[in-house]
Amino acid sequence: MADPSIPGAYFDAASTEPPHPAARSALLETMDTAWADPARLYGTARGTRLVLDRARERTAAVLGVRADELSFTASGTQAVHLAVLGGLRARRRTGRHLVVGAVEHSSVLHAAEAHEREGGEVTVVGVDRTGRADPAEFAAALRPDTALACLQSANHEVGTVQPVAEAAEACRAAGVPLFVDAAQSLGRMDVPGGWSFLAGSAHKWGGPAGVGVLVVRKGTRWRSPLPDDERERRRVPGFENVPGIVAAAAALEAYRADMAADAPRLAALVDRVRAEVARTVPDVEVVGDPVRRLPHLVTFSCLYVEGEALLTELDRLGFAVSSGSSCTADTLRPSHVLEAMGVLTHGNVRVSLPRGARAADVDRFLAELPGAVARLRGAALSTLETGGTPDETGRRSRP
Repeated sequence: MADPSIPGAYFDAASTEPPHPAARSALLETMDTAWADPARLYGTARGTRLVLDRARERTAAVLGVRADELSFTASGTQAVHLAVLGGLRARRRTGRHLVVGAVEHSSVLHAAEAHEREGGEVTVVGVDRTGRADPAEFAAALRPDTALACLQSANHEVGTVQPVAEAAEACRAAGVPLFVDAAQSLGRMDVPGGWSFLAGSAHKWGGPAGVGVLVVRKGTRWRSPLPDDERERRRVPGFENVPGIVAAAAALEAYRADMAADAPRLAALVDRVRAEVARTVPDVEVVGDPVRRLPHLVTFSCLYVEGEALLTELDRLGFAVSSGSSCTADTLRPSHVLEAMGVLTHGNVRVSLPRGARAADVDRFLAELPGAVARLRGAALSTLETGGTPDETGRRSRP
């Protein structure tokens, strides 16, 4: 538990951005004025429908797509599943082959697993040590029976930007639709064109949780993997969360404007973290592409330190950070992203700066980190010297 006497610094924007004030204002106003069923014909309902349509137009304008190409979902994960499984279902006559990047978000990989369980085939395209897929390898994975290819816009754990433009060109030449999971980049940077499906999540740009976006380009074949429903152009079942959608649209517009001004400053702070961590912490590996990356995110791994213990110690010091390598109790497996990259997986810390992150908080983090790592390494060494043994994950246990 964090020490209440220490001022807190939230550095986990890659998990969820703090709510944007524009979202709160829009949410409260819409809850009072646009709560009726937008599918009905009476006046209050028609008013709600107009509000929903306007939010769709505003969101589409920021994303650079047509309003009738965009549907709102219950989450980013639902948008991913609908895009992947719906894209595959629509092209079953072409084939049942799916191409995915090795470092895709788990929602993409779980959809791929479901496809395999139903008899489909999946090709996984590897990445280099920066976490970037090779465009030539991605293109070579496409086959005449490939129904869909998936490549994220930027990695959620290490920030590396993927070669979406090159992948889109290869998919266009092969006649294969491309799905892009853009959850980490929407609002922060533009996504190159040429894709067929795109998904995002409002809480990543300061909107409310429980709102995702699914974009299906005109002319792209898609068939819902779910039972039929009349809502959202028959793409997404269930009653639309109009207040949440309006709040998401307002936050996206405001957040995009914020990032146009603040992204260079955040990128400079991240450059400082990359340099100082490598300089002041022994036996550390800073991972991800140092140049082709998201502006706000940096990940590093510390040898001889358990990631979970390091996160707990940093929390005690007032820093909210996350890790891509915390082993789960049931699998004891580290991050699939770091494994695919072939980099150090334990003692991992992901720092992702929210809008308005303070340079003073970053400076304090850099001042506290070396001591925190040293204390944990000393404790681990003491445990080993008194008879502890390392298990297969690198953790120390008493005999």
